[in-house]
Amino acid sequence: METISYFVHESSYLDKNIAIGKNTKIWHFSHILNGSSIGENCSFGQNCVVGPNVSIGNGVKVQNNVSIYEGVEIEDDVFLGPSMVFTNVINPRAFIVRRNEFKKTLLKKGCSIGANATIICGISIGEFALIGSGSVVNKDVKPYALMVGVPARQIGWVSKSGNTLKFDEHGEAIDIFEGSRYKIIDDKIYNLDEKDVYAV
Repeated sequence: METISYFVHESSYLDKNIAIGKNTKIWHFSHILNGSSIGENCSFGQNCVVGPNVSIGNGVKVQNNVSIYEGVEIEDDVFLGPSMVFTNVINPRAFIVRRNEFKKTLLKKGCSIGANATIICGISIGEFALIGSGSVVNKDVKPYALMVGVPARQIGWVSKSGNTLKFDEHGEAIDIFEGSRYKIIDDKIYNLDEKDVYAV
């Protein structure tokens, strides 16, 4: 007999051909569709839909009213704010089936998407980037970038912990929360302490 190592609220529905990692929690009125895979230690608020055929990493937090459609791939430690929106077709029509035109959207490790933001399909959001609430993102986002507006534009950089970075005349900054040092080289940001090479 298989031991269930995750929690699913009785009001939610799981299709048969899915994978869910240990310690993941799926709360009220959610649906995980066929072919989807969810990692360990994830959390889904109420009224979430995943899939079909969606891949989600470990430690992902999905707030209320989020639908993650086919074509979306989410790496570890991503945060999806309440009622944020994904798309998977550029030019939808109710009377034309475009399932073979779904575009891939990739959310890389540690990025955060604010409440009510919209992510247009076919783009990549870099590691630890931060998308402001209500923004509409229609192009690739650099690692650690701070994006706001409609359409979203970069207004700065954030640290791994999500704090806004202020760079000195040498192009270096220190995050007061985590103490990590960052440097900008050719409009790309590097975490000097972790030797990250998060650059696009």
